Amino acid sequence: MKTRDRDVRQKLHEVLSREFLCDDDTIIIDELGLCQGEARIDIAVINGSLHGYEIKSDSDTLERLPRQVDIYNKVLDYITIVTGKNHIDKINDLVPSWWGIQQVEKVSKDKVNMQTIREPGINPEVDPYSLAQLLWKEEALELLTIFGMEKGYISKSRKVIWKR
Repeated sequence: MKTRDRDVRQKLHEVLSREFLCDDDTIIIDELGLCQGEARIDIAVINGSLHGYEIKSDSDTLERLPRQVDIYNKVLDYITIVTGKNHIDKINDLVPSWWGIQQVEKVSKDKVNMQTIREPGINPEVDPYSLAQLLWKEEALELLTIFGMEKGYISKSRKVIWKR
């Protein structure tokens, strides 16, 4: 049976909800926009680090994946691709070696199994500017103030503040 996005997303939410059930410092977000909307990660887990989960079900194509890889690598601390069996061989060639890989398989109408192929490692190439773009202007200014770096930037645009 072919996996579909909603099958995989539901299973992934079940797994993540169980894992972080008692962790009040964890937020799980669907469709988190990155780099000012250039791409969206399917599911993000935020708890002191950013762990993105990209879903590529058997029903999906891998056409957008190379562009998504470039953007995700700029922002996320950890990335796991969750994919159907149809894509597993191609995925190894398309994602960096530090990305995690989970394989999903629909075994019945209501049951999806997940198997870890590779655990994620830490992203060696986070771009500070791209990461800062996740902040609202006020949040970025607050951080500059904490570090005594706000002088001359309070009335600047958010892009100038993000660069600082």
